[in-house]
Amino acid sequence: MWLRDEILKSIWHAFTALDVDQSGKVSKSQLKVLSHNLCTVMNIPHDPVGLDAHFKDDDEGPVSNQGYMPYLNKFILDKAQDNFDVLEFNKMCWTLCYRKNINTSHLLISNDDAFKVWCIFNFLSEDRYPLVIITEEIEYFLRKLMDAMGSGWSEEKFEDYKFQLNRNKNCLSAWELIELVGMGYFCKGINRQTLSMGITDVFQELILDVLKQGYMIKKGHKRKNWTERWFVLRPKAMSYYVCEDLMEKKGKIILDRNSCVESLPDKEGKKCLLLIKCADKSFEISASDKKKKQEWIQAIQTCVQLLRLGLPSPHREARLRRRELRQRQQAEQEELEEKMKQLQMASENKHRQLEAMRKKLEETATKAAMEEHRRKQTQTDLQDRYRLDLEREKMVRQQMEAQVAQKSSELQQYLQRVRELEAMYHRLEEALEEERQARQDEEAMRKLQARLLEDEAAKRAEMEQMHLQQQRVFSQTQAEKQELEAERLAKEEALQAAIVQLESLEKERQGALEQYQEVTKKLERAANTTKTWKDKVAKHEGLVRLIQPGHKGPQRITNWGPASFTDAELEFRKKSWQERKNQEAQAQ
Repeated sequence: MWLRDEILKSIWHAFTALDVDQSGKVSKSQLKVLSHNLCTVMNIPHDPVGLDAHFKDDDEGPVSNQGYMPYLNKFILDKAQDNFDVLEFNKMCWTLCYRKNINTSHLLISNDDAFKVWCIFNFLSEDRYPLVIITEEIEYFLRKLMDAMGSGWSEEKFEDYKFQLNRNKNCLSAWELIELVGMGYFCKGINRQTLSMGITDVFQELILDVLKQGYMIKKGHKRKNWTERWFVLRPKAMSYYVCEDLMEKKGKIILDRNSCVESLPDKEGKKCLLLIKCADKSFEISASDKKKKQEWIQAIQTCVQLLRLGLPSPHREARLRRRELRQRQQAEQEELEEKMKQLQMASENKHRQLEAMRKKLEETATKAAMEEHRRKQTQTDLQDRYRLDLEREKMVRQQMEAQVAQKSSELQQYLQRVRELEAMYHRLEEALEEERQARQDEEAMRKLQARLLEDEAAKRAEMEQMHLQQQRVFSQTQAEKQELEAERLAKEEALQAAIVQLESLEKERQGALEQYQEVTKKLERAANTTKTWKDKVAKHEGLVRLIQPGHKGPQRITNWGPASFTDAELEFRKKSWQERKNQEAQAQ
């Protein structure tokens, strides 16, 4: 499929040729003729009023290239299909522009060769307007041309030319490239025919996508005879003609991603055979020698591989890679230039900062010299003053030493008193610890006495319960009395044992009471000792006033716990208990 960018390049040449005064604008009448020719070549129905309708808001003046592009895209290029001849399209655009730009009479190439160079220029030129071809693409084209002519490449000669070119503008227009090739600057000693054949070979490879061409012998499908044909291999097909002038086409071998080529053994007197397998047919072809056979097999395999990968022809792929490489290099160059600018700006800033710092240092040195002069003058004055001050300080120091000796003696006395107080404080802490231990012992004895009283109360309640049971037993029938007599005796024995146990508990209570009294005496002694030490400390220092516990007399111990009731309440409770006991006995 044709590429729109390459088509637009040819149209740009035609539009530029119509711009006679080089103002960038062309009259509508000329654009109508150009549009009609484009539609005719590209097999598109022409709309004669489309251009006027598109520019109906404009006056009758000329139209610029930017104004013509929307019409060109909408009414021509968007409607174009793949059914037109791109070569005829280029020839039409070439016819419009070449007469106004170049004369081939003084050149080594013909008008047809100039047209081919012009097409090659459109293929290799950059995608920006006005169209130019840069040095790298010029070198690529000239190397191809020299290889096609079988001539050696002169690197030094091209470097000289590139140096001259770089001094001017580093690129060429289409007409300058035709002039360069036609003047034979790089083709010294080569005749016109060889140069024309070289241009044709490069044109066929780059523009017509001819990967390989040459004579081979093909076996027919109907008559099965062998006939010599001129084969032309392109990325998607392999055409064969009667001869190399390409005037009479005999057939076409369509290649796809499923096609393949393989070598065949010699047969029917034919050597160097190869077989091309396509979707519907297979073709047997005989090359002139083994080298040609291998070259054709490799070229056909390359085409099939490109179809499988969906890639364009090798030279188009190489052009894309070169452009991408140039874009990357240009981006890197721009980035490098930007970094250099930043570094230069940073260097200038540093230079300014250093200059400012140098000025500051000079000012600082001047100020330092003045300060040094003032310092020396001040130092002289201070020395005299310090001498007087030193003498006064000696006298003051002697007085201070005497005062320090006196204060040191007082300090020793004060430290001795502090040590004595610390010893007294330690003894006081020991006395307080003894008092705390005595209180803990007192609390433990009080808890023990309360537990013994609780046990005594429980035993008394049990004895009362047993007494009540005995009275109920006496009121039962005579038959039950005999049975219960033994039980009564057993309960009386248990009662006696409980009485004995109660007596032992009473003794334990008496022992606990004695221990409580002993602990109380210890507590009183510890309290007296603590009070004595407090008095000594207060008397000695006059500053310490400790809080002392109040006197705590022995608590009253009753059957209901320590200090639970007063004497009157205790007597009242005893009378109430005795009355209840008598009432229960009478009721039984």
